[in-house]
Amino acid sequence: MKLKIGNVELENNLVLAPMAGVTDMSFRQLCREQGCGLLVTEMVSAKAILYKNRNTKDLMAIGEGERPVSLQLFGSDPEIVSNIAHQVEDGPYDIIDLNMGCPVPKIVGNGEGSALMRNPKLVEELLSALVKKVHKPVTVKFRKGFDDDHVNAVEIAKIAESCGVAAVAVHGRTREQYYSGKADWDIIRQVKEAVKIPVIGNGDIFEPQDAKRMLEETGCDGLMVGRGARGNPWIFHRIQHYLETGEVLPPPGPAEVGEMILRHTRMHVALKGEYIGMKEMRKHIAWYTAGLPHSSAIRRDCNMLETEAELVELLRQHGMLR
Repeated sequence: MKLKIGNVELENNLVLAPMAGVTDMSFRQLCREQGCGLLVTEMVSAKAILYKNRNTKDLMAIGEGERPVSLQLFGSDPEIVSNIAHQVEDGPYDIIDLNMGCPVPKIVGNGEGSALMRNPKLVEELLSALVKKVHKPVTVKFRKGFDDDHVNAVEIAKIAESCGVAAVAVHGRTREQYYSGKADWDIIRQVKEAVKIPVIGNGDIFEPQDAKRMLEETGCDGLMVGRGARGNPWIFHRIQHYLETGEVLPPPGPAEVGEMILRHTRMHVALKGEYIGMKEMRKHIAWYTAGLPHSSAIRRDCNMLETEAELVELLRQHGMLR
């Protein structure tokens, strides 16, 4: 199923959710190879770009063959956010996305991320300013509401549409829920019924069958996979195959997982250097191996890894390299 966001036509309707510390260049490229239709960067602070923070350059770097890519910004000052979006839109990005879903206390304490859902008037100012200043499609990702007493995803979606936003992504949890409990897909259906722009559903897609069920239950146009993709870039290929053929492909076996871990590590080390690259790969290795035989031993041992050679040895030891 294809998806069009503004003037950007995607090969399919599968989107990688932005995840801080996860969706960096090396991981995005693996998801693209597995058939993900749209990649989204880790969220980048508009203020940090304004003040020329050194870390933002890495967060905003896009690799060859990644596009279409959406750059996700966060911030709460309409002037700063829109000026920065205008400043960077000539970069290798196809879409500019505003984060209104991040539940982290530091972000929310600054009135950014999901805190914006408490202030619809400011949301309108932010999105109007963004759409006016930026020539590329603008999208926004938000949650069901801030908490159960303030469920306003439909109101926010209507504001976004009236401001000229090209598509919305809805996570079926409130800010107070973080990632706990069950995602409420019914709110995604309500948003879909309330607006004419594309609606991308997000929350609890861990298997191909979940993806199909979300499409059927909500009528959403796109599917955004977040935690279900961690250590599992294959999920995009498996979802697409299932939606097209009705056949559920088996998850990859230990040897295939081992090959992917090694490839991901090599890409990541090339990007960050061995010391940082290996350190950052530890969490990915834990995700990749969850549920496999000896996974707890692998998780324990991977926390000591400092070189690629040690990783190869560890994978061999557990029969994960051919």
